[in-house]
Amino acid sequence: MVREMKQNKLSYKVGQFLMFAGPATILFAAVVIVPFFYGLYLTFTSWDGVAANKPFVGLQNYKDAFADIAYWDALGRTVVYSVISVVLVNIVAFVLAYLVTSGLKGQNFFRAGFFIPNLIGGIVLGYVWKFMFNRAFVAIGTAVVGHDTSSLLGTTNGALFALILVSVWQYAGYMMLIYVAGFMGVDDSLREAALIDGCSNGQAMRHVIIPLMRASFVQCIFLSTTRCFMVYDLNLSLTKGEPFNSSVMAAMHVYNKAFVYKNYGVGQAEALILFIICAVIGMIQVYVGKKGEVAA
Repeated sequence: MVREMKQNKLSYKVGQFLMFAGPATILFAAVVIVPFFYGLYLTFTSWDGVAANKPFVGLQNYKDAFADIAYWDALGRTVVYSVISVVLVNIVAFVLAYLVTSGLKGQNFFRAGFFIPNLIGGIVLGYVWKFMFNRAFVAIGTAVVGHDTSSLLGTTNGALFALILVSVWQYAGYMMLIYVAGFMGVDDSLREAALIDGCSNGQAMRHVIIPLMRASFVQCIFLSTTRCFMVYDLNLSLTKGEPFNSSVMAAMHVYNKAFVYKNYGVGQAEALILFIICAVIGMIQVYVGKKGEVAA
């Protein structure tokens, strides 16, 4: 009888799990797990994306990936873009969060306004800013200096700067909300006690508020880092890798390798390398941040 009751209880729990978590689990497996392992399998083949057979080539695709100079150039460019963007995104987001939690009049309106750019898709955002750089800013520059000016997107450094600028404009509002939650989670009495003890506002921010917001910094840096490393839609619509492929990021290079040049095996191998690099950077960043959080 006891055994039967345990079996019924187990069956009830399994049924509850399948009812509530089953659909999400199936979708997650179909969208993430199965494609990941299928992509891993493709890294050992020389499939062109069309042929029915997928010849096994062993580790040759990984050798070709490590020998692909264009891929490593794109990856290095992505690192530079990501480092600058992550720093600027978090600085801007922190400042905005401080402003909209400092009792500013109409701060709820500003919160919504700063968050809106994150709601716009990267493709649409890229085309809007492409018009701004190619038409609006050129017209303004021509009117100011008195002669024709060129678009930032037409130069190597200008295209990278444009990507960084638009990324900061898009992501800062989302990160701002996380920092707002961090500010609201700090008890005002702690800041007031620091001011009573003789600290200035800057010292109270540095030694009291920021250490207590370390969890917000960990989340924001992790999210902004992963987003910047995997940027593709904005890269495609804003610069399309131009001029002369000088603004091709790692994700765009991987896409072109697999879907444009029909070299799925090498493209999947390069995608896996990019995934591993992002995972390692993310884990190190989270570990260091959490370690500091405990110490604080």
